Amino acid sequence: MSQRDRFEAIYDACYPAIHQYAARRTGSPDDTADVIAETFLTAWRRVDDVPEGEKALLWLYGVARRVLANQRRGAVRRAALAERLRAELAAERPVTPVELEHVRAAFDELPERDREVLALACWEGLTSEQIAEVVGGTAIAARTRLHRARRRLAATLERRHFPEIAMGEA
Repeated sequence: MSQRDRFEAIYDACYPAIHQYAARRTGSPDDTADVIAETFLTAWRRVDDVPEGEKALLWLYGVARRVLANQRRGAVRRAALAERLRAELAAERPVTPVELEHVRAAFDELPERDREVLALACWEGLTSEQIAEVVGGTAIAARTRLHRARRRLAATLERRHFPEIAMGEA
């Protein structure tokens, strides 16, 4: 019997039981489907490790149990992250739509090279060393690029907010 045939036999024999196991332990059909998919993906990858006969179902129950535990840990981590983000956002001064539009327009005026390093630093939270790995080069070069991009963004913001100063009319 080929590995594919063996997997299909295991799947056909055990799917109903694994479906019921997952459905009784999850809160939504999507979560149930995720548990089933992950369980049988593990079985496919490790088909040679799946025991014969009735023990195959017990092995799959063990896999499904671990998948559910990982799913719960992920949900706890996501909830903690969401709470932390809510607290951080509540502590910040709200940005007005006008301010946001000025920043967005100034950002869009920058060359692609500047936008790239600013996005990696600000949106992705990368350090100069990490930016260097992403864009290639040294950490010193990335730090220099980031400094210059920030300076150009500040100048663009100043020019957009106070055009008379930028044009030397003050």
